[in-house]
Amino acid sequence: PHATPSPAATASPDPSITDPPREGLAVTRVADTVGSATLSDLLTVSLIALAVFAVVSILLAWWMSGRVLRPVSVITDTARQLNAENLHERIALSAPPGELKQLADTFDGMLDRIERLVGAQQRFAANAAHELRTPLALQRAAAEIGLAGEPDAERVAQIRTKLIEISDDSERMIEGLLLLAASEQGLERREEVALDDLASAATLGVGPEAAEAGVEVELAAGEAKVEGDPVLLDSLVQNLVANAVRYNHRGGRVEIRTGGVSAGGAELTVANTGPTVDPEAVSLLFEPFRRAEARRHQLGEGVGLGLSIVSAIARAHGAEVRAEANDGGGLTVRVEFPRAP
Repeated sequence: PHATPSPAATASPDPSITDPPREGLAVTRVADTVGSATLSDLLTVSLIALAVFAVVSILLAWWMSGRVLRPVSVITDTARQLNAENLHERIALSAPPGELKQLADTFDGMLDRIERLVGAQQRFAANAAHELRTPLALQRAAAEIGLAGEPDAERVAQIRTKLIEISDDSERMIEGLLLLAASEQGLERREEVALDDLASAATLGVGPEAAEAGVEVELAAGEAKVEGDPVLLDSLVQNLVANAVRYNHRGGRVEIRTGGVSAGGAELTVANTGPTVDPEAVSLLFEPFRRAEARRHQLGEGVGLGLSIVSAIARAHGAEVRAEANDGGGLTVRVEFPRAP
């Protein structure tokens, strides 16, 4: 008998091969979840850090800009508040060396110069008013007192002479003020001028006054050509020589020299044997109305504008004025002119 074949056994697949790895998938999902959370946390932290950095940057920029711009604000406030009453104020910026520090120091230097100029102008106006008032008062006193009652002819003649002298002083002062103003305005014309010729003319012109005062005038005229206004240069030489004779003593001497200098320009030197001058006060003699106090109100002794006019005319010509007190008394004034262009 034939045996009945048994049904063929069906092979079942290995679940480890056919089914996806459940444990690996779970691990992957967990890793993805953790990664997403980490990225989210990193993004949150980054945003917070960025916000904090932005706030700190803004605050730091505001603080730095305040420190940088504070000097500019100080300079602006100082400039806005300046007037004639507080020109003495300064910025005096305390800051490390830099452009703003240099700007503040330059501004303070400008204020120094402005204060000196304004002070000089105020003193000039006050002195001019005083000096112009003095001869007017003398004229009135001479007229009222001298002509009181019934003066005789001789007394009238004396009063007339005195009034003429006072008027001459006033006229010289006004002419000096006008010349000083003209010198400060600069030069209207330029031409070649011989300083030696001007010195010779000034020496001859001052001769009678020097002889009357007992002052000897010596001239050493070397060739000295400059370029400038001949009228102003003549006034410069005349004022220097006249001052040297006027502020002297009987038996004194005035030495006048002209010549060239090594730099190619020309020099005028006037020295006298006048009264002793304090070396520290020499620079003050070039201010208007500066003169010997003992001679301040004597007729015919000048009005104190001579050296001021000399200084102004020299500046207009680009010349340098130097003065020094002599050991035995008197003053030596040198005016050095630049080379003619």
